[in-house]
Amino acid sequence: MDDSPTPPDPGASTDGWISDGPSPSEPSTKPWPVVGIVRAVRRHADLSQRELARLASAHHATIGRIEAGRTVPSIEMLRRIVGAAGCRLAVVDEFGRVLRPMRDWEDTRDGAGRRYPSHLDTILDPRPGEWWADIYGLARPPETFYRNREVRDAMRRRSQWEVRVAKHRGDPPPPQVWRYR
Repeated sequence: MDDSPTPPDPGASTDGWISDGPSPSEPSTKPWPVVGIVRAVRRHADLSQRELARLASAHHATIGRIEAGRTVPSIEMLRRIVGAAGCRLAVVDEFGRVLRPMRDWEDTRDGAGRRYPSHLDTILDPRPGEWWADIYGLARPPETFYRNREVRDAMRRRSQWEVRVAKHRGDPPPPQVWRYR
């Protein structure tokens, strides 16, 4: 991959064009370009360093150090800087879909107050026979999860399909279409 950015259209102007860089799905060994992001955000909002610092509740020297590459901002500081310019930080997957933060339900913690593993789907109300403890007559926990990824993914696809079907269950049928016999 060539590191020199070129505009998407050979006849296009390079003014205001920003190279996207490598695809999000491609691994990168280069550090994340926080300096360029902060400068681009400041330019987008047409703010000086002092104005951006005032809106982001930061010292103007902090913005200068970030733009010079001498300081790496925390996520909270970067969120304030980006938010001051009317933009947002987002995490996207390799297809460009925005990932939403997981909800933290207080009633879905185990007996010691710990969260369940984030990579597993929590089952809040297991049916009898779904968990191995039912076989031995032990007390069932109020929630559990599946470890098998294929089973989890199949159940999630089925659940999404059921939600889509239920959403349109009360809709009237489509208009009659003439059929040629």
